[in-house]
Amino acid sequence: MMFSASSQVIIIAPILPRIGESLGIPEALQGWLITSYAVMLSIFALITGPISDKIGRRRILLAGCGAMAVALLLHSLADSFLSLLSMRAVAGAAGGMLSGAAVAYVGDYFPYERRGWANGWVMSGIAFGQIVGIPIGTVLADQFGFRAAFLMFGGTMAMAVLLIWHFVPQPDVQRDRQRLTIGSALRNYGDLLKSRVIVSAAAVYFLMFFSIGLYVIYLPTWLEKTLHVSGTQIASLFFVGGLANVISGPLAGRISDTLGRKPLIVTSCIGLGIVMVATPYLITSIWTAYLLFALAMVMVAMRISPLQSLMTALVPDHRRGILMSLVVAIGQTGIGLGSAFAGIAYTQYGYASNTLVGAVAILLMAVLVQQALPEPKQKQPIAEATAL
Repeated sequence: MMFSASSQVIIIAPILPRIGESLGIPEALQGWLITSYAVMLSIFALITGPISDKIGRRRILLAGCGAMAVALLLHSLADSFLSLLSMRAVAGAAGGMLSGAAVAYVGDYFPYERRGWANGWVMSGIAFGQIVGIPIGTVLADQFGFRAAFLMFGGTMAMAVLLIWHFVPQPDVQRDRQRLTIGSALRNYGDLLKSRVIVSAAAVYFLMFFSIGLYVIYLPTWLEKTLHVSGTQIASLFFVGGLANVISGPLAGRISDTLGRKPLIVTSCIGLGIVMVATPYLITSIWTAYLLFALAMVMVAMRISPLQSLMTALVPDHRRGILMSLVVAIGQTGIGLGSAFAGIAYTQYGYASNTLVGAVAILLMAVLVQQALPEPKQKQPIAEATAL
């Protein structure tokens, strides 16, 4: 599931020039393909969060995977900017069902002291997508058109439905017992946002995804224009980055189980900020691009599983779905705004402006994690303890 869901998002970056050429989309508007996906993901994450707390994660994962498979297959019908924009919005709605529920499921199934390890392995599906899915999808897009890549991931997502149906049980955790209505859902979100810790966590997610949108979306376009690299070389770049991610991700999760989440998160943010600023100045060949992008992916891997593990400990079991949906929705708002801003900044001021603003955002995230997110030292959820 993580392989398919992440790959169909990441693939936009390396094939964005192909999409623009095929459908006649100006560079300044291409980032909106990410924005439409992110906006719908945010909306549906907020809707399905309370539902998953009520009916269980397994049902939401099955529904989200099925909807995503159908949405990706429908990409074959896109023949204009507006039609593809609509298809990405539909896929975003399906992604909204999956994003919060996937992380919440790990929190349901594994004890806190094992969640770093578990999240590291689950998130390695993203890295595996970079190693295998993105290179294959990029080559398919070059040879048969951009639609072929989405069709491939639609097929793998259909396989994920079958795997979840047969091998992923519903964890035996406390569910939300109150009657589920629009009013009760809004009250629950309101109660979460009364906690300064939760507000800080949401801001952390926003800054993290905002910086990703700025840094990654136009990186392949910039490389093609400045270094004249081919689509195959772009595919190999994501292969190298994915390899670095899949090696470091589970290791970072295991280390965070022992040393704590915050040290790895803060260190990775500082490291990624340095890599971002250096990218437009140090990349002078495809080989230096391999090195810096691999370093960037190591920093991402060091951050993601410890951060998600930390998030799952902020609330009780029956509020985990709504929390993760809230922060994911805000995070996707960040990547949506980042992608839209990236298009404007890239066309007006060049790629260096994208990396500079992205670095500032990720360093602000480090400050916020260090100052506002306490490391859990007891079984009582932090937000509950703060309220008391």
